[in-house]
Amino acid sequence: MKKLMSLLFSIAMFVTLCTISAFATADDHVVVYAQVPDDWQSPYVWAWADDGTNAFAAWPGGEMEADPANAGWYFCHIPSSTNNLIINANEGTVQTSVDLKLDGNNAWLTVTTPEDVAISSTQLTEGELPVYIEKFTIHAKVPADWDGANIWAWSDPDGKGAFTTWPGKEMTASETGWYAVEVPVFVNSIIINTSGGEVKTEDIKGVDAAEMWITVAEDGSHEFSYNDPEKAAISDVTIHVSTPTDWTDANLWAWSAPDGTNVYSAWPGEALEVGDNGWMTKVVPGWVNSVIVNAQEGGIQTTDVSIELEKDVWLVITDGETYEVFYEEPIIDAVVAPEPEVKPEPEVKPEPPVEPSEPATTESNVMPIVIGAVVIIVAVGAGYYMIQKKKN
Repeated sequence: MKKLMSLLFSIAMFVTLCTISAFATADDHVVVYAQVPDDWQSPYVWAWADDGTNAFAAWPGGEMEADPANAGWYFCHIPSSTNNLIINANEGTVQTSVDLKLDGNNAWLTVTTPEDVAISSTQLTEGELPVYIEKFTIHAKVPADWDGANIWAWSDPDGKGAFTTWPGKEMTASETGWYAVEVPVFVNSIIINTSGGEVKTEDIKGVDAAEMWITVAEDGSHEFSYNDPEKAAISDVTIHVSTPTDWTDANLWAWSAPDGTNVYSAWPGEALEVGDNGWMTKVVPGWVNSVIVNAQEGGIQTTDVSIELEKDVWLVITDGETYEVFYEEPIIDAVVAPEPEVKPEPEVKPEPPVEPSEPATTESNVMPIVIGAVVIIVAVGAGYYMIQKKKN
């Protein structure tokens, strides 16, 4: 076993950790280590809490760093509250496909295949664990003739460096044409360079520890912003949605593919609002090109729905797998409730005639009396009498 003292310097100098979301604090993190197959390049961690809160703003998540003291192991810090995770690599094209749950403690994962992952809370690496250092992301767009991009970063005036040797750390290219890298929050000065540092910008000083975008011109001059300049130039759009009648409490989840930038921080997104003509609506940034509509707290949902940039959308959902996308409001046939079934009245048969019965007489209280042409019936004891007079 290697001695701890012989490793302290190299570990301290090489520890660069993944960016985390603002909701996490520096003293509430765990470290996740992973061994991955040989053909998995540049592994990342995607992590989230049970309530859907993501640790990272965009897929594929937090970059895992190779541990120089433990060959084959990569590591990244995540907030201890994010107890669900995915290990992915090759720009997010390969990933673990089983549920990986943490218990709020440090973890060591051995990924043999996407379906075969062993998790241990017992330390499987040597030496002390790397210390968490909060970081922020710097994006750079460089001239087309640059051979990639590197970053040199430090703290001014004390000169504390983020990296050990010039030209610094290689930045990661994306399909959008931007390069990106994560640096510690103590950094306030940077240089973007290429060709081993032979071509570079001037010192860029006085930067804040916040996500930033730097555009480098042919002559090495630069401009920078704390808002994505390309996305800021795109106007918002409105998503209109029609869902099945049994979908209640519908929400919208929206993002940009393939960079994975999410509009909302936690699944299932934000509730759709009541709009005109029976539509439910939500205003989203115009750079959104992918959405999911879900309901019942995310219990039912559509598949990923691709939409065009910078266009209002009308989305008619039949079920989770069936939907139609329109860029002009469609005419939807009104749903007509079926006429209630009218059942014929049952045939009422007439009651059979009742044969008249002989009037009951009681010898004890009826006494006919005939006096001339008049018949007198006297009901003795009933309290009345009747007299019938014959016609002449």
